[in-house]
Amino acid sequence: MTIFKRSLFTLGAAAFVFALVLVVTSLVFMNSLYYEINTLGLKKTAKTLMAAIGHEHITEFFLEDGVNADLPVNESGDYRLTLVDTSGYVVWDSHVKEGVVNHIDRREIEAALEGKEESARRDSISTGMKRVYFALPVFDNNKVIGVFRLSSAVPEFGMRISSIIFPFVIFSLIMAVAVFWAVFAISHSLSTSIGRLVDITQAGALLLSGPEAGEPVAPEFFSLEKAIRAMTAELNFRLEQAKAEGARLEAILNGMSEAVFATDSALKLHLVNPRAMELFNIGNRNINDLSLLEATHSAELEDAAKKALAQGAALEMMLTFRTGAEQQFQVYVSPLSGVSGVVIVLQDVTRLVKLERVRKDFVANVSHELRTPIQLVKGFSETLLDAVSDSEGKSEKKQLIHFIEIIQKNADTMENLTNDLLILADLENGSSNVREPERLTIVSLIGEAISSVGSYAKRKQIEITVDCPGDLKANLYGSFIIQALINLIDNAVKYSQAKSKILVKAYSEGEELLLEVHDKGIGIPSDQQERIFERFYRVDRSRSREAGGTGLGLSIVRHIALLHRGIAEVESRTGEGSVFRLRIPIAPIVSKPLHHHS
Repeated sequence: MTIFKRSLFTLGAAAFVFALVLVVTSLVFMNSLYYEINTLGLKKTAKTLMAAIGHEHITEFFLEDGVNADLPVNESGDYRLTLVDTSGYVVWDSHVKEGVVNHIDRREIEAALEGKEESARRDSISTGMKRVYFALPVFDNNKVIGVFRLSSAVPEFGMRISSIIFPFVIFSLIMAVAVFWAVFAISHSLSTSIGRLVDITQAGALLLSGPEAGEPVAPEFFSLEKAIRAMTAELNFRLEQAKAEGARLEAILNGMSEAVFATDSALKLHLVNPRAMELFNIGNRNINDLSLLEATHSAELEDAAKKALAQGAALEMMLTFRTGAEQQFQVYVSPLSGVSGVVIVLQDVTRLVKLERVRKDFVANVSHELRTPIQLVKGFSETLLDAVSDSEGKSEKKQLIHFIEIIQKNADTMENLTNDLLILADLENGSSNVREPERLTIVSLIGEAISSVGSYAKRKQIEITVDCPGDLKANLYGSFIIQALINLIDNAVKYSQAKSKILVKAYSEGEELLLEVHDKGIGIPSDQQERIFERFYRVDRSRSREAGGTGLGLSIVRHIALLHRGIAEVESRTGEGSVFRLRIPIAPIVSKPLHHHS
């Protein structure tokens, strides 16, 4: 049975009650209107009669104690006139001559004695009839001296409409039955049509190819049935697509070498791939009963997930887990779009970290191993050069000097290379020589850097100018900043034309310290500017080697910037020069340098 059938009697009863309430309300309203009309009519009559008798005649009646009692009112008429003095006693009454009671407690009398017009409706004690009263005050020199009251017998409203009550009740019952039958007919039609639709939606795909409605159905419901059939077909199609997509996603997650977690906003797990279950030894436990912390026992991972939820942005970090052997993971935490939760991907980078450590150790070891033989080669070449200078054979002497100079130049190049490699290795390994940063004056650091390359600049007749406030200070690793400035200024001198100018500039911008080296050199093509800070990368290899560069200077500058939690930038145009810039936070560095990867 549908909701319409179950509600049939309720709707019918409601219709009947509504009709009954409508009838009763109408009768009450008509009763009130009936007495209101009678009261208004009596008011007009009282005023008209009072005007007809005359105000002077009425006042004399009160002042002379009813000497002239010839008021023009028929004792047998419909209207009863009563004159009441200020003490409530009836001075004259057109219908009652004896046994008249005091009227001081009558509502209309009280109001009239106060100078107001008032009406009332009640059973008369004197006459024993239902009457309507209207009282007017009688004034003499603006003083109330009595009350002029007119009343009329009013039949009960029920008696007035008794002749039409029966037909009215019959009509009301017919209306209630008609409404009841209309509700029944509509209910039957709707229940049949909607019952059909309910069957279709409950059966789903089983009824998609089923028969059309066998009994008459409203056109709107017939169209709705077709729409529901089409919608059900579309839903079934999309359901199959979702199942296939889910199977595909499950296959991808199961085949991933990375561990994957998905949680809700409370960090309760609702998806874990096999790699994650194996990594954290979750076993056969129900993941829906576990939180992220319970599954991984990692407070750092939970804090990262909370931070990603709070900020609404993805996070990337390195974490170390001890699940048997020590393993290092690159962790990506990202909030889920459209729903409240996070997805966490852990990529095992243990092998990569080991390889990076081996590479760094190799660079450091090679640099240390090369330093001694290079210094020996350089020392003996200088000794040979001095000895040859004292020999007498000019042609042989010239040739030997040329060879020794080549040995010395290449020894210098190898020495510079090993020194740069050692500096780079120290920066990447978090150099043990680095203590705490100091609050240093920037202009003094710039001066030390310029003095280191001053002789080279003088040989090319290049002028180096400084633009830096004398009181500018910041928390820095002084020796590294000097090394970065030396590398930048040395490059500017190498690649600038003779007799040109170089500007070294330092200033603060917001919470950052900016160190800039401006030159008018050859410039750097725009397509190579992103790679200029890579180690061993050269824009012009032949010219760089000819100038004695190692290809590590700008990489060292970049690592020094990272050491200070800053960045290295370049602005350049080919043939117009370059601006190399370090952006370093002025705020104190609160921890030791991190490992940085090229």
